[in-house]
Parts: sequence; structure tokens; C-alpha cells
Amino acid sequence: MAKKEKEKAAEVKAAKAGQASAAANPANTKDGKGKKAKAGKDKKAKGGKDKKAKAGKAAKKSGVKAGGATAQLISSKVVFQCSQFKVLHDKLIEPGGFTNERDVIRHNGSVVILALDNSKSKKNPWIVMERQYRHAAKQFLWELPAGKIEPGEEPLAGAKRELAEETGYSAKKWKPLVEYFASPGFLGEAMKVFLAEGLVAGEARPEADERIEMRLVKLSEVLRMIEKGAIPDGKTLSSVLLYAWLKGLGRKK
Repeated sequence: MAKKEKEKAAEVKAAKAGQASAAANPANTKDGKGKKAKAGKDKKAKGGKDKKAKAGKAAKKSGVKAGGATAQLISSKVVFQCSQFKVLHDKLIEPGGFTNERDVIRHNGSVVILALDNSKSKKNPWIVMERQYRHAAKQFLWELPAGKIEPGEEPLAGAKRELAEETGYSAKKWKPLVEYFASPGFLGEAMKVFLAEGLVAGEARPEADERIEMRLVKLSEVLRMIEKGAIPDGKTLSSVLLYAWLKGLGRKK
């Protein structure tokens, strides 16, 4: 009888020990397994959100809107091509869901140089200006130095090359000013404007078909010409006026 009582006491003791072990390790219980599964799901959900966030950042960096508001190209056909650009006839579904057809001029992009000599006056610096005949406009135009970016060429390298070729000048200090599209309704040319300071004179090396008259003109005079309508060139208007506005400068009376 005493033996049976001892065995029963041992069984009770073992049962109590098992319950204590289960309480210390909830993962081994039914409830613990639920918590473990939930933790796994939370971790998985968090990982998914992190991946989505990273994908969104990558898309933003590449120029694609995070919301996926991009056009879907159905077909694209080259209808004309020359050394400067090519003309494409595109069929596409626009971001709003509209199916459309567009004729677009694709261009490698251009650089514009606002070259300043501010050694004598920072408030009224001299600007490097060019005058040349533009057949498309059917007139002579006063403009800032500019030119096409060559395939594989960095914009800044292109700006330095164009300034040297057209004017002979080099510059010690370069800074991006603005980038814009001249006529985005049909022209895909992006124009990158650079500010060049600390000018050093040199010998110009223009292209064989270029006939360029180069002059240094005070900012106040360029602004006066703009006011009179004597400078209809878009890149010169936008670059000079933006620079004057950013610097808080205006035409001198």
C-alpha cells in the first residue's frame, strides 16, 4: 500500500513538473505555437513592406513614379533620322489610360553655358554672348554658347567642350543652373544649363559650318535687350533671367 502511494505521489510530482516546464516554454504549448506563428507572419509582412519601400525608392531614383504613372509604348517607328536627331511615330497608352499616337523628335540633349566674367563687378558681370544666323528662325540671333551632347558624353564635359570650341574660353568654376525642355509637345531634347565662372581666354575652334560672332556683354545690357524684345532665343531668356532672379539682380538704369 505504501508502495502504491509512493508511485502515485511520484506521478503527481511529474505532472506538476511538466506543467511548470510548459509555462516556462510557451512555444511548446498550443498558445505558444500560435504566438510563434504570428511572430513569423509579422516578420514576413514587415519584410514585404521593406521590399516594397526599397522598390519604391529604386523606382523614384530611376525616374519612374512610385504610383506607376508611366506611359505604355505599344509601337515605335523611326520615320526620319539624321546626324542631329530622329523622328519617331509612337503608339502608346498614356498614364490616364488614353490610347494615343505621337510624332516625337528624339535628341541626345544639349548643354547651354552662362559664362560670366565677374572679376570687375559681381552685380553686373560680363556675359559671353554669340550672334549667328539661324535658318529655322530666319534671322540672326543673340544667344548663349550651346551645343549637342555627344553620345556617351557627360553633360559637364560637353559644356566645357562647347565653350572652348565656340568661344575659346575655359572656366575655373562650373555649376549646374537648371535643366528644362524647350518644346516638350513634340521635342524630347533636354537642355542642361551650366554656370561658368573664372574665365580664361583662348583660341576658338568652331565647326566648319559655324559662323559665330562672339562678344562680352554686361548683364544689365543683356537684360535691357530682353526687355526690348531683341533676344527671342529661349535658352538665353530662361538662363539669364533665372540667374538675375536668383542673385537678386536687375537692369541698371
